[in-house]
Parts: sequence; structure tokens; C-alpha cells
Amino acid sequence: MGAGPWGPRLWRGVRDWGGTLLIGLALMQLVGWLRAPDLPEQAPDFALTGLNGEVVRLSELRGQTVVLNFWATWCGPCRAEIPSFTRFAAAHPEVPVFGIATEGGAAELKGAKARLGIGYPVLMADKATLSAYKINTLPTTVVVGPDGRVKSAHAGILTDPQLRLAVW
Repeated sequence: MGAGPWGPRLWRGVRDWGGTLLIGLALMQLVGWLRAPDLPEQAPDFALTGLNGEVVRLSELRGQTVVLNFWATWCGPCRAEIPSFTRFAAAHPEVPVFGIATEGGAAELKGAKARLGIGYPVLMADKATLSAYKINTLPTTVVVGPDGRVKSAHAGILTDPQLRLAVW
């Protein structure tokens, strides 16, 4: 017995949908890069406070690739990409990942971190940092290379493969 008429039809459907999905992902990536803020070559330094009062300075992370994800608790796409960033942070502890909350106080953000399952440090943005990074779309992710230069910037949601592509 052969595969019957469903075999070739099913394969064509999978091939067509797979191609459509790949084209869609490529377009999402392109749009995210086009909408990304136009940042200076050198990443602006900052000193931001974490949820437990610790201060993180970007300049102190020189020598490492760093992922900065600007987000807000009310932002649906921001919440949707948190699992990707959490998986990435767990799989690549050598790459610091920071969720930079664009609004909210420490108590509110601690609750959101627990509720949303955020597995990486959350920092509280200040106006100077938001201005320096030209944040006008959420989420926005900036990858800073070991030399302190902006390696990649993307506005909009990032999936696991897009995040890996942006970092590596």
C-alpha cells in the first residue's frame, strides 16, 4: 500500500506553511531592526538600581556581552518574551541579562518579577537612561558587546532564535 493521496498533499502543506513561517520570522526580525533606536556606536553608560537596592553600572561589565531588555509590566509583548529571556539567561550565565523596567517601584516590580517568572535581574530605569537609549517602543532589546559597543538593537518582541541571533 502506498502513502495514498494524503502523503504528497500533507508534505506540500507542511512545506508551504514552513516557508511562510520562515518568511514571517525574517520579516519580524527586519522590522524590529528597522524600528530599533538609532544608538551611538558606544553604548551609553548607566548606573541603575536593582530591586534589592544594588547598583549596576554598565561600565563595570566591560569584557562581557550584555543584554539589556527595556520593558514594562503593562506591555503584553514584553510579558510574552520573558520566557525566552529567562531560558537564555539560564543557558548562558556568562552573558548578563537585565530587564530594565521603564516604570514602577521596587515593591511593584518584585511582585511582577515573581508573578511573571523573570529569571534574571530587574533594574529600574531613570529618565536619563531611557533618553540615552532613545526608548520609545516596548519592548526594546540592546545587546552590548564586550568592548562596550552596541552590537545589536531590536524594537519589538524577540523569540528564542532571534535573541540568540542578536547576541551571537
